[in-house]
Amino acid sequence: MYGREYNAVFLFTFFRIERIWIVVKILKVINNNVVSAYNEQGKEVVVTGKGVGFQKKAGDMINPDQIEKIFRLDDDHTNEFEALIKDIPYEYIRVAGKIISNAKKCLDKKLSKNIYIGLTDHMNYAITRAKQNIQIENALLWEIKRFYHQEYQIGLDALNIIKRELGVSLPEDEAGFFALHIVNAEIGADMRNTAKAPDIIKDVLNIVSYTLGVEMDENSLSYERFVTHLKFFLERILSGRTYEEGYYELNDMVKDNFPESYRCALRIQTYIKARLQYEVCEEELTYLAVHIQNIVRHRQL
Repeated sequence: MYGREYNAVFLFTFFRIERIWIVVKILKVINNNVVSAYNEQGKEVVVTGKGVGFQKKAGDMINPDQIEKIFRLDDDHTNEFEALIKDIPYEYIRVAGKIISNAKKCLDKKLSKNIYIGLTDHMNYAITRAKQNIQIENALLWEIKRFYHQEYQIGLDALNIIKRELGVSLPEDEAGFFALHIVNAEIGADMRNTAKAPDIIKDVLNIVSYTLGVEMDENSLSYERFVTHLKFFLERILSGRTYEEGYYELNDMVKDNFPESYRCALRIQTYIKARLQYEVCEEELTYLAVHIQNIVRHRQL
């Protein structure tokens, strides 16, 4: 009995080690704490860990106990990530990983792997600025706090993690910037477009208020649902996804029964086309009009 148990443990350990060693066969050493390696599919991965590349060369194997994280990015971004982390302190990379892990846990969803590039790079520059007493104002901070509350809270968590792990205090504006990186990773869009989203939501809400002459109740369920719809609406635009057309009966019903709300939706369509060069389709107009009508109905109660 003892022999069978021993053999079973030995076989499990052998295959586990063999698999890990295949994953971490070094392709090139980036620095003492970062190496590029091949995984079992022959794809390039980036491996980080304290001393993981120390006195190593291409073809060497790594002690599995030294591995802290294995990154598998899109082929187009692997070289970009390697270049980024080559000169960044290892502790920054480790802390960025903690921030991203916390974001995944809080949101309970997958994030684009490219967040490891954008967020790590931003954190490095934010810390550098802080040490030089340079502060960058986040002009969208109010909108981010208002429309992306959960991501903003994760941004505040990031500041606490950086303070605890690195002893560097970053201003609240940086929580907003971290939040935008998280939003970008949620929708997988270009960061330059993602940064427009909070301001666009504010503008759309202003269009509704001015067009219909209503002051929206930000504590109402109809307002919350409309803002949520706008966030998903913009996510679809920025990630290149749209509604499928075909709900013509619903479209006609909304036009006939809620003409003012539909007219407001048309103004939003014009704004979106000018701002994002995107043509809002009939189905999207219909859903915008329905949400706008719910806000109007709430104000009339």
